[in-house]
Parts: sequence; structure tokens; C-alpha cells
Amino acid sequence: MAAVRRDHGDHDRADPGDQAVRPLRRGEPVRRARLILTWTALSAFAIAFIYPFVWLLSASFKPRSEVFDHRLIPETFTFDNYIQVWQEAPLALWMVNTLFVTVLAAVAVTVTSAMVAWGFAYFRFPGRGVLFSVVLGTMMLPGAVTMIPVFLIWNSLGMVGTLTPLWAQNLFGSAFYIFLLRQFFLGLPREPFEAAKIDGANNWQIFTRVALPLCKPAVVVTLLFEFQAAWTDLMRPLIYLRDSSTFTVPRGLKALLDQFGFGGEWHWEIVMTASVITTIPMIILFFLGQKHFVKGIATTGSKG
Repeated sequence: MAAVRRDHGDHDRADPGDQAVRPLRRGEPVRRARLILTWTALSAFAIAFIYPFVWLLSASFKPRSEVFDHRLIPETFTFDNYIQVWQEAPLALWMVNTLFVTVLAAVAVTVTSAMVAWGFAYFRFPGRGVLFSVVLGTMMLPGAVTMIPVFLIWNSLGMVGTLTPLWAQNLFGSAFYIFLLRQFFLGLPREPFEAAKIDGANNWQIFTRVALPLCKPAVVVTLLFEFQAAWTDLMRPLIYLRDSSTFTVPRGLKALLDQFGFGGEWHWEIVMTASVITTIPMIILFFLGQKHFVKGIATTGSKG
């Protein structure tokens, strides 16, 4: 009887090998196919976006005759372009000018836009919706419409030829950033602000000590957006800058392109090298702030 009982128990015990050959659950092949298609699409988009920079980086290490051979691995590898570009142009000075303008522009537009956005999100006053609609309506105006009037204003102030017009306009905020930050402020609970007011904090203290720390991801997104916009801006430097000592990087690259294009002899290797040097800071900045950038993009605008 004991032997029979043992045999019966062994028969009832689950065989581990049966789990390995169990049939797929319903819908699992479809989920796997969707996952494969998703990763394939993401990989294709990643390659499409990365390829231009990889090509630019490769071209910067090639001699002039091989710049457009479309090889990602240079046949003739040379560092002469990186030596020559510093000799042909004051690239370091241009980068310092660009950093000066970019930092001031990013900080100015972030602070002023956050103040306006906080006012629209926190305070309740008559005509708030109308005023906010007017602010958003300014986004519909093309830059070409205000280009000449703004130039005449700066010219009357004697600022043409200086770096001031490139960043001082941001002291008045930006409609896009006001909308971006307002949406984030609206998603915050009002309890911390009411508690701070009960503790005796005024409106400025509530804004600086409670609201801004809570919307750090949105602030980082605004800083990164404006940093990138100011770093790559070419239109305003073309309008306001005259002397090469005040050039920013985009304006300097345009000057390099004009300088090495005379006589039909294009030194594209120099332009490519300068482009790589000026692109690297933006890549580093994005990787340093990508955590807050992704978080800010994911949460901003979730509540209207």
C-alpha cells in the first residue's frame, strides 16, 4: 500500500518540464509582435536623427577632397582641421560671446515667464482669461512683423552693434514659456500655498520658496529650450552685430562660410569642424539635464 501511495503521489506531483512547454497565453504573440515593431520603429527614428551628426563628425576628420564621400569611417584620418579652425577664426571668443548671451537670455526669459505664469495660475482676478488669451495671441505674430520696429527701438537706444539686443528682449518673457509654465502651475495642489500663507509668507515668498521648487522640471525644460534657441540663433546676430569681435557662434560660422567660399574654393572641412566644436556643448547640456527634461515634458500640460 505504501508503494502504491508513493506511486500515486509521484504521479500527482507537477513535472517541472511541463512548464517549459506550456502553450502561449491568448494574445501573447500579438503583444510580442507589437513590441518588436515598436523597437524597430524607435531604432529607425534614432538612426535617422543620429546619422547627420555622425556624418558631420566623420567629415570633420577628413581632408577637403574626401568630405563628401559619404563614408562614416574616414579613409584618410586627420586632426589638421581642428588645428586650422582655431587659427583661421577667433572661435574661442565667439563661444564666450555665445555663452554670455545664452545664459542671460535663458535666465531672463525663465524668471520673467515664470512670474507671469504664476500670476495667471494662482491669482483670481477679473479679465484673467482675456489677458491670457491676448498673451497667447502674440504667438500668432510672425517674427518678421516685429523685426523692423524692434530694430528701430534698439537703434534709437544706441544698442545696435552690441550683444544687448540678443538677450535683453527676453526680460519681457515669452508667450510660449508662459503657457508652458502656467500649465505646470495649474497641476500643483493649492494646499502648500495656503499653508505658507497661513504661516505668514507673502506672495513673493510663496512664489520663490514654494512654487518654483515644486516646478523644477518645468523650469529646467524652459532653460534648456531657451539655451538651445539662443545658442543656435542666427537671425538676430545677423541684424544687430557688425564687428567680428562681437560675433556669436552661428554668426561666426556664417562668416567662416563666406570667408572660405570666395573664388569657388569651398573649405567645407573647416566649416564642418567648427560646427562639431559648437555642437558639443549642447549635447553635454542635454545629457546633464535630460532627467529633468524628460520629467518636465511628461508632466507639463497635463492639466488645463
